[in-house]
Amino acid sequence: MPGLLRGMARTAVIAGTATAVSNRVSRRQAGRWQRQADQQESQQYYEQQQQPQYAPPPAEPAADPMAAKLEQLKQLGELKSQGVLSDAEFEQQKARILG
Repeated sequence: MPGLLRGMARTAVIAGTATAVSNRVSRRQAGRWQRQADQQESQQYYEQQQQPQYAPPPAEPAADPMAAKLEQLKQLGELKSQGVLSDAEFEQQKARILG
């Protein structure tokens, strides 16, 4: 009987030690993973803070459609005066621009 008690006590000590070691390893791993997650999170936050916060560029004012048509007509007139366009071509393009 004393041998049986000694064997049971020995098994209990071994099982208790194994459980304690296993729990300690689990806690260390969980702590390591948490530190890694915290570092990644703080790195992302740091990177976000380092990016310059620029205001979007102001929208360009809408081009005046009449001004654009006048500019095209001026260019067309110059091409006609240089002899690049004939009178018929000039009239055709003018009608297209004025639509």
